[in-house]
Amino acid sequence: MARIKDVEKALKGVKLEELSPFELKELLVKIARRKSERMMLNAGRGNPNFLALIPRYAFLQLGKFALSEAERHFGYMGDLIGGHSDREGIEARFEIFVRNHWNERGTAFLNSAVSYVRDYLGLSAGDFLHEMVQGYLGCDYPSPPRMLSLSEKIVARYIMKEMGAGYDLGYSLVDETQLFAVEGGTAAMAYLFESLHANHILNAGDKIALAVPIFSPYLEIPKLDTYRLEILEIFSREDTGFQIPDDELDKLRDRDIKALFIVNPGNPTSVKLQENTLEKIRKIVEKHRKDLLIITDDVYATFTENFKSIYTVLPHNTILVYSFSKYFGATGWRLGVIAMHRKNVVDTLIRKLPEDVQEQMERRYSPITPDARKLKFIDRLVADSRNVALRHTAGLSTPQQVQMVLFALYALMDEQERYKNAVRHVLQRRYGALYRGLGIEPSEHTNYAYYYTLLDTERLAKRLYGREFASWFVNALPPEEFVIRLAQEAGVVLLPGRGFEVLHPSARISLANLKEIDYIKIGKTIRKLLEEYHQRFLEENDAKN
Repeated sequence: MARIKDVEKALKGVKLEELSPFELKELLVKIARRKSERMMLNAGRGNPNFLALIPRYAFLQLGKFALSEAERHFGYMGDLIGGHSDREGIEARFEIFVRNHWNERGTAFLNSAVSYVRDYLGLSAGDFLHEMVQGYLGCDYPSPPRMLSLSEKIVARYIMKEMGAGYDLGYSLVDETQLFAVEGGTAAMAYLFESLHANHILNAGDKIALAVPIFSPYLEIPKLDTYRLEILEIFSREDTGFQIPDDELDKLRDRDIKALFIVNPGNPTSVKLQENTLEKIRKIVEKHRKDLLIITDDVYATFTENFKSIYTVLPHNTILVYSFSKYFGATGWRLGVIAMHRKNVVDTLIRKLPEDVQEQMERRYSPITPDARKLKFIDRLVADSRNVALRHTAGLSTPQQVQMVLFALYALMDEQERYKNAVRHVLQRRYGALYRGLGIEPSEHTNYAYYYTLLDTERLAKRLYGREFASWFVNALPPEEFVIRLAQEAGVVLLPGRGFEVLHPSARISLANLKEIDYIKIGKTIRKLLEEYHQRFLEENDAKN
């Protein structure tokens, strides 16, 4: 195998320490592809290779019905032009459509979904069908632009169910939660940073806390010239099961901290925060930091059991980001939401801004409302997403919202959680396959999502060949050599944990996007490279002696 000089040559002087882990991944992919006869195993990607079928088939059947609705108009033009759907009589026409297409896949679920909306959620079936048909046809601007009315109610119920909400707060959190439908979790992040900055909640030089390790853009965005925020890192540790210890949580008592950012379950750790950790945060906020804003990114929540979000514990202080991308295999659909309680701390903070800033905000939002001071932050988000002036054409495309609703209904109606259990089973099998390839027993995790696994290379080296070799492995090799050589020599692409602010030498392995047999191969490749390093370690020791 190649020595480090060959690795350095391959990278052509790239400064690895300055690269995002995802940009480094692209370099590793290029290196891995240099030998065309070899199959590349890219476990650096978080894009799943599984997806939910039934709500997609339902989307197709809804499309057929929607087009039949459109065909009812402009008949004198033949098949050239269609029209909008009519609300009147739509339920009867849908019943006829269901009878005529009953044997086609997706129809039974679509019919059950309409019944569920009417009989269980207590919404009008006709209004729901009309919203879905018009949405599928995409013939109107999103109205309301923040999210279609019934779609918001349905998706809010799904998200609060998955976030572990209920009636334990004395009222239905579902009814108090407002959603802004956005183009995936990445758009949610971008919009939040922009609006928090535009509304002087986060200003240049302000201090924010990041619960690390964390998805690397949360480390990178605050450093941009646009924001120039000061970052205080709050560390979870592997020896605590990646929970945040008390001494780290106590940092939140600092009143200079304007916001706390959390990814839960973690990326790259794939571990959820336990309820006792959430309870400790709640006590700190309620006793010392009632003004603290919390942004929680809970995209991997559905891959764990009995998940509970900090949003359900501190709803007035928290903004929730959720994406449908991973769980439903829908990264290309770009489906996500920003969720906020109707009474959110951000609105309180905005009301307390100095008068000169209030006047500035009035000028910013006056084109869309005569009373800008009363404009809620979630509605400012919508406006800011389209530079305010284009607010009237804001909002996620209606066909995207329709598919989002079908995903949400699919999960709500699956009371036995057959899909959830099937997805978890696939991921857990891949985790086991990786460790079979490594030739060691995997660790058991009670809070684990299994979407990624963070491989502690130092601990693995120690487990296989002892403490002395592990110390040499960490201290004698450049930080990224291990993942670079895996790509260069075996076509295996992993991401270094360093880019996510992991303190120990590590590599993130995605369990979502390859076949089970591939993870056995990855495990064997890692083991083989470690064996070579161990042989090199022995040779160097022999030479010294």
